[in-house]
Amino acid sequence: MATGIKDKVAILGMGCSKFGERWDADAEDLIVEAYEECIADAGVETSQIDAAWFSTAIEEVHVGKSGLPLSIALRLPNIPVTRVENYCASGTESFRGAVYAVASGAADIALACGVEKLKDTGYGGLPQRSRGAVNSMYWANASAPGSFAQLATAYSTKHGVSMDEIKRAMAQISVKSHENGAKNPKAHLQKVIDIDTVLNAPMVAAPLGLFDCCGVSDGAAAAIVTTPEIARSMGKHDLVSVKALQLAVSNGQEASHNSWDGSYFITTRKAAERAYKEAGIDKPRDQISMFECHDCFSVTELVTMEDLYISEEGEAWQDVLDGFYNADGQVPCQIDGGLKCFGHPIGASGLRMLYEMYNQVLGRAGDRQLENPTIGMTHNLGGFPHQNVSSIAIVGKHGL
Repeated sequence: MATGIKDKVAILGMGCSKFGERWDADAEDLIVEAYEECIADAGVETSQIDAAWFSTAIEEVHVGKSGLPLSIALRLPNIPVTRVENYCASGTESFRGAVYAVASGAADIALACGVEKLKDTGYGGLPQRSRGAVNSMYWANASAPGSFAQLATAYSTKHGVSMDEIKRAMAQISVKSHENGAKNPKAHLQKVIDIDTVLNAPMVAAPLGLFDCCGVSDGAAAAIVTTPEIARSMGKHDLVSVKALQLAVSNGQEASHNSWDGSYFITTRKAAERAYKEAGIDKPRDQISMFECHDCFSVTELVTMEDLYISEEGEAWQDVLDGFYNADGQVPCQIDGGLKCFGHPIGASGLRMLYEMYNQVLGRAGDRQLENPTIGMTHNLGGFPHQNVSSIAIVGKHGL
């Protein structure tokens, strides 16, 4: 019987590049930037890495296919390099591959690295959408803002919350992320905004305005993992270990019939249930110290707060307005600025989230540092509300 991976794998080191419009660097430069910080933090040599996982989502416009770009950029010693892609969950997928390799005994030390370099295309958003057997027929003109905006109307209808109240809660989500991002020197956007600026911004897809949408960034992030025993033998103390890793993928149910009402993410709820079970968490609202969720749009964050079972169903909007998720609230969310402000280079985003959780647990988050966090969670969602992949990682102090 499967027992999960709780505390079987420790994070030796992590690194993250500066996110943003990185005209000064190509994808390989960003990889090296993140890796140099990561391997210095880990205290190992490149020759000690047994295997690597490399995540990038839209590789056609920057690094190209296969594991070669990572191996060449870092001059890895002819070890296995596996390229992974799973929409916006790609970064967490690379982490999952490295963690599972160590947990299984297939590797003593493994690397996960993700990168995306999209700003050079000159395109304002993502430069492609997924194809499929019937996608071109039944959602030929779908856009990401348009699809996610429908979450807000479905949520309003289901829970009897006025659109004005939902819009104000979404605005507070963006204000909170900007406040956090302003304290992060690696964030793409580092400017504080007020709620009136958000509410009066140009409309993108009603009710989502300009500040309800995250942008596209260039960036890379990396993690090196090993067993707790090896980490201790290297003199590491105060270990941060992996408590759970779960992934749930749509099976067509959401798009097939009206049993799904469009107000929540089935996959996130499934992944959260499995992750909490694996981590031994039964009261997430009380046991999770902080988390990063996939705030591609402010309404996505709002809905996800409930899908992660931190807010009660239909009450996340009120928790947001009450400051529950602020930096000084009970469960801070997006303490590094989130996708909204840190940025969203797709292949790196999951690792970037873990980078913040790791540094927070170790007390190394600078001006953003929370008071004694012990358990951090990250959530990625790739695709559309009706057809997506959702990944969850939980990390924290070893042994808790």
